Amino acid sequence: MPRGPREITAQPRISRGVRRYVAVCGASEATPTQLDAAREVGRLLAKHGAVVINGGFGGVMGAASEGAASEGGTVVGILPDTDRGGANPHLTIALATGLGQARNTVIVTAADTVIAIGAGWGTLSEIAIARRLGRSVFALDTWDVRGLEVVDTPAEAVKRALED
Repeated sequence: MPRGPREITAQPRISRGVRRYVAVCGASEATPTQLDAAREVGRLLAKHGAVVINGGFGGVMGAASEGAASEGGTVVGILPDTDRGGANPHLTIALATGLGQARNTVIVTAADTVIAIGAGWGTLSEIAIARRLGRSVFALDTWDVRGLEVVDTPAEAVKRALED
């Protein structure tokens, strides 16, 4: 005789210590130095097993994705449009959101910490949202904003982002 509906139990949440999610935010139009820094940040994050989250396009986002992919890392691109057109080829996962610039909130909310490189307007909005959410933001050649933790090298940015 049937007993009625089976009870569904939620799976335990994976501990934050298991795998870090780090947003790498930056300008789509970046300097060669910023692109090199982003590539190295992505590479080092992947080497340490972190999931890299970004806006999914070019510039700093593309360079960080390329660096992470070169180490076999997981890269999640949060795209603003309703399709995946224009996404950089180094993404493991490309999520079309249809949210426009509001996708910046998704990017930093999904991350444990944020590394900002370059000074685009989208980067500034991601910095502001991240700080409102209480996320640490590690600043590497980016906006001069009170409340950011300024770092001098990609290695320092990654070390701090993974320790926070």
